[in-house]
Amino acid sequence: MKNLSRKEFLRTSALAAAGSLLVPRFLKALESPNRLGRGDTVLVVIQLGGGNDGLNTVVNFRNDLYYQARPQIAIPTSEVIRLNDEQGLHPALAPLRAHFDQGELAIFNSVGYPNPDRSHFRSMDIWQTASRADEYLSTGWIGRYLDANCAGLPRPTGAIQVSDHLDLVLKGEQIKGLAVSDPARFHRTAASPWFRAISEAHQHAHADHSQADYLYKTLASSISSAEYIHETSRIAQGKADYPVNPLAKRLRTAAGFIRSGLDTRVYYVDTSGFDTHVNQKAQHQRLLEVYAASVDAFVQDLKAGGRWQDVCILTFSEFGRRVQQNASGGTDHGTANNLFVLGGGLKKSGLMNAAPNLADLDGGDLKFQVDFRQIYAELLTHWLKADPQLVLKGSYPSLGMFG
Repeated sequence: MKNLSRKEFLRTSALAAAGSLLVPRFLKALESPNRLGRGDTVLVVIQLGGGNDGLNTVVNFRNDLYYQARPQIAIPTSEVIRLNDEQGLHPALAPLRAHFDQGELAIFNSVGYPNPDRSHFRSMDIWQTASRADEYLSTGWIGRYLDANCAGLPRPTGAIQVSDHLDLVLKGEQIKGLAVSDPARFHRTAASPWFRAISEAHQHAHADHSQADYLYKTLASSISSAEYIHETSRIAQGKADYPVNPLAKRLRTAAGFIRSGLDTRVYYVDTSGFDTHVNQKAQHQRLLEVYAASVDAFVQDLKAGGRWQDVCILTFSEFGRRVQQNASGGTDHGTANNLFVLGGGLKKSGLMNAAPNLADLDGGDLKFQVDFRQIYAELLTHWLKADPQLVLKGSYPSLGMFG
């Protein structure tokens, strides 16, 4: 193949980005038996897209200002799952109470960053790249972790997004994560004659065609993972009772990968719907019920498989909501928010800092107390055993979650 047409280039690019490819037999030699087992730590990131209402997630039920600002949508004191004398969980998060009591849940209030942005897209970029508000980066924080720590792996399986698309967060300068929503479908997709022909064409492509050469190398690294993922993940089928919803399905897939010992250190899972401008109360109830039931099933699955002590779950949303409810029975885009870290290996847990100060707002929005990059640094340093300087380009004091 002397030239690569634009149509072929785009088609090949899409396949490479999605990771929906099969390992040809001539690439079997690239595989290795490396697997993760007990004692090998794994990070799972859950992204709540749309801007979760943190004030109704972790409720400051002793604060009259909370009820004054939200006369229709505030959680009644009698319904709050109390964690201490001031704060408690939304009743839909009841499945998380046992994990809190067992020292498996750390809750951070008022997490954010200086000069917050209320655009979904820009704020999500900031969280995914760990940039400053005035800085635009083309690599994600997990992607830079891959660049710094996974260059020697035989396959690009250091991080997997359980999805059909790959977000910026998993894209590094040299290494990118894989997007895999279904390992069986991932395995089948490239079993077509077209794909086999494209794979074989690399042997005849001109070396000076830089775009084509890069794409073929990307394809080769992706397809060297597909059969490994498919064959490895088939050996460990869990028995946990998951609810029926897209988030639970993605977490079930991640649990299968973890139990099977896939050599993946980071899993990224996203769910959406949290942009609750209108009629928030019932909608938010359903969203939190889905989240809590899905996460609880995931934890039970990992406990049954003997891997819970090795897994840490970070849950975040790109921003919180404004303190005052709006005229439509909902809340508008805000700033700082709460963040959950759930894991069997936490040394410090519970409510990690003070409740939001509703008497000291910034134009009606919460002021952040904790920079989100400090939590990233904690997970990188103490959980993934990585140098946060190489990933975050800065130093952050320890939060003590891991001793």
